[in-house]
Formats: sequence, C-alpha cells, structure tokens
Amino acid sequence: MRRPGKGAPTRRAGAVPYLFLAPAMVLFTLFMALPIGYTAYLSLRRTKVSGLGLGPGARTEVFAGLGNYAAAIGDGELWAGWLRVLGYGALVLALMLGLALVFALMLDAAHVRLARITRISIYLPYAVPGVAATLMWGFLYLPGLSPFGDHPFLSAGLVTFSMANVAVWGGTGFNMLVLYTNLRAVPREYYEAARIDGAGELGIALRIKIPILVPAIILTTVFSVVATIQVFTEPTTLRPLTNTISSTWSPLMKVYRDAFVTGDLPSAAATSMVIAGISLVVSFGFLRIVKNHAFGEG
Repeated sequence: MRRPGKGAPTRRAGAVPYLFLAPAMVLFTLFMALPIGYTAYLSLRRTKVSGLGLGPGARTEVFAGLGNYAAAIGDGELWAGWLRVLGYGALVLALMLGLALVFALMLDAAHVRLARITRISIYLPYAVPGVAATLMWGFLYLPGLSPFGDHPFLSAGLVTFSMANVAVWGGTGFNMLVLYTNLRAVPREYYEAARIDGAGELGIALRIKIPILVPAIILTTVFSVVATIQVFTEPTTLRPLTNTISSTWSPLMKVYRDAFVTGDLPSAAATSMVIAGISLVVSFGFLRIVKNHAFGEG
C-alpha cells in the first residue's frame, strides 16, 4: 500500500532542474523568441498609403501574405550581396581556420617556448571590439595615414581582401583557443607512445592531433560560417572611408537600409527571415554532411 505523501519529494526533485533553467528560458523568450515571432509577424504585413500619405490614418498596416517574401527572393541586390559575402567568406574561413589550426598545433608542440605569452598575444585581438578594430585597420588602410604606403587597400579590387584581413585578425585567436583547449585534453601518453615509435612532431600532428581535432574543426567551421553570413560591422564601419562599399554590400546591410533608411520595416523583416532560413539550411546542411566525423553518427 502506498504511503501518504511518498510522491511529493519525487515531484519536488523533478521540478528542481526547471527552476535552474527558468532564468535562461525567460531571457531566451524575451530576447530571442518574442523578437523572432514579431519579425515573422511583421514580414507578413505591408504599409498601405492613402491619398498623399499625410495626416492621421494615411498610413495603415495591412496583411500582405507572402508578397514581401516573394519581393525579397526576387531582389537582385540581395543576391549580389550574397555573392560578395561568398567570396569574402571563402577568404576568411580558409585563412582564419587554417591559421588557428597551425597556431594551436605549434603551441601544443613539445618544448615550445613562451607558450603562455604567445597564446595571449594571438587571442588578444579577439578581445578588441569589432568596431574599434575595424576603425583601427581603416585608418591603417587610408593613403597618407597608412604606414604601408599609398597602396589602394580600399579600392574596388582590394576592399574585400581588406575586410577579410580585419575578420581574420580578430577571429583567429578565438578559434585557436578552442582547438588548443581540445588538444590539451588529449592524454599525453598518446604522444609519448608515438615518440617511442619514432614519430616526430610533424608526424604526431598529422596522424594523431588533426584527426582528434576533426569534431572541433567542424564546429568552429559552423560558427565561423554563421558569423560570416552575418557580416555587418566591417563593411558598415569602413563605408565612410571609401566609395567602393555600397549600402547593400552584405545582406544584413540591405536589411539595415530597408529598415532604418527607407523605413520599409515589413520588407526588412521578410529579408531577415530569408537570411535566417538560408543560414539554417547552410549550417544544418553542412552538419548533415559531416555529422559522422563530428558526432560519430553514420
């Protein structure tokens, strides 16, 4: 026969995890779920102008269905921005992740000197705010101020490389720290056994360290891809210094222009949802392809 009150402690114990999760759930709802929901709602609306658009009631919001989405998908400026971001992202991902891997392997090598100072020096640019870093590089790029001479770093042919340099300088340290932390978790006995078998540091790096780092490399790639798709700070901050960067250079810059320059909030909301959808497809598609390496799934 069940004793009275026996289930009460069990129910209270089961509620404890939700109490710990409650603050995060509230913050997520207020600052993520509700804004996303409102953006989705706004993307289905449009502004109807009556008469000359003057006076109270001249502008009203009406239901637009998927019209804003159709306009966003058919907008050539948006896809031109995607092409520019694609070239920019190819540069950033290759250089940033390649340098991060090389630095992590070098710092984890046996008998490395000044590892702590070197690690902090590589990570330190990541701690600099993006706007401040871009402004600093922008002045270094300007002819007359640049210590590198009068090279046209912000010309139409070089501006993408200049922006990629800012992103690589700022993001390499973070990715290096992620990879280096994973390497430090590997038992040292693996390396000692390899050295006893006659393997050098290069052989250990190629045959042991890099295969172990594959899941971490995949995850840092996903994070970097998402950050690249959302590029906004670098082109927006450098834009006043040159006429080679348009107001729609990247997809997010187009969203900003539509929302806060032209005042077309429904169009900006629909474009934001399209960008979010493409980001999800790219991220999860990449994980789907490499999930057997990242998570040991077939």
